[in-house]
Amino acid sequence: MNELWTIYLAVFCAAALAVQGAYWFFSEGRRNRKAVNRRLVLSVQNANPQEVFEALKRERGFSAFENPHYGYLNDLFMQTGLRLDSKLLVLAAFGLSVLYFSLLGLTIGFNILTFIATPVLAALSLLLYFVMARAKRIRRFAAQLPDAIDVIVRGVKSGYPLTVALELVAKEMPDPIGTEFGMTSDEISFGLGINAALDNLYRRVGQDDLLFFIMATKIQGETGGSLAEILSRLTRLLRQREKLRLKVGAITAEGRLSALFLSAMPFLLIAVVSLVSPGYYGDVAQHPLVIPAVAFGLFLLVAGNFAMFRMVNFKV
Repeated sequence: MNELWTIYLAVFCAAALAVQGAYWFFSEGRRNRKAVNRRLVLSVQNANPQEVFEALKRERGFSAFENPHYGYLNDLFMQTGLRLDSKLLVLAAFGLSVLYFSLLGLTIGFNILTFIATPVLAALSLLLYFVMARAKRIRRFAAQLPDAIDVIVRGVKSGYPLTVALELVAKEMPDPIGTEFGMTSDEISFGLGINAALDNLYRRVGQDDLLFFIMATKIQGETGGSLAEILSRLTRLLRQREKLRLKVGAITAEGRLSALFLSAMPFLLIAVVSLVSPGYYGDVAQHPLVIPAVAFGLFLLVAGNFAMFRMVNFKV
């Protein structure tokens, strides 16, 4: 019996070590891939800077629309940093539609409401995914911005012009900030004004702290002064804001976790009770007050979540 337990323990340890080794292998490869930004990868494949720049724009869907609604969607897609493939996007929409159609059909039946709700839910799911991807990329950009400005400050102090300092950021920093500053440097090299190129940078990124850098650069270009000193102070300001933002997130973490737990608990209890005792709600399921009670409960749940959201979310 002891030998059998020894074998079990050895197999468990071997499996755990194998899983850990596989995780380290793939995570290290992913980290190495992120260390080289997309623009440098394309530059190795194609030596023509103009073609590299156009390829990056095509991947990101960088277009101009007169309709503000289409422009908002284009900016949203562009700020996610995803390489959009129209075929893959259509396939994802079709898969989500089939999934929602099946779930709604099994829940409320296959009727006209199911046909109407299916494409709406599929579109909202894709939109939510893009919004979350955009928010994640903006957080990564915000974490890299002070270091990128430090690179620019060192370049300017060394005697380089601003355009060359931007190129230094493009070569030394990983994505997302490396590719974005590289595209800005390319636009300036191709003849676009610095102010217009910086405006395009903000449009591609959408990160609020970037406006401080853009406005400081524009004002220095018009009024003069030491750009290195201005950006050095800006770096300290951004790091203090990030420190305050992280501190607020740590203080409000308990409130966010409580909101998540309290929101999920009613549904988890109903699922567990239905699984353990399927007939538990049989006597009251058909009662006419069930639907109003459930609707009122959902309303209170949404109201409570909204109140907790306002309590734990602060604009720093």
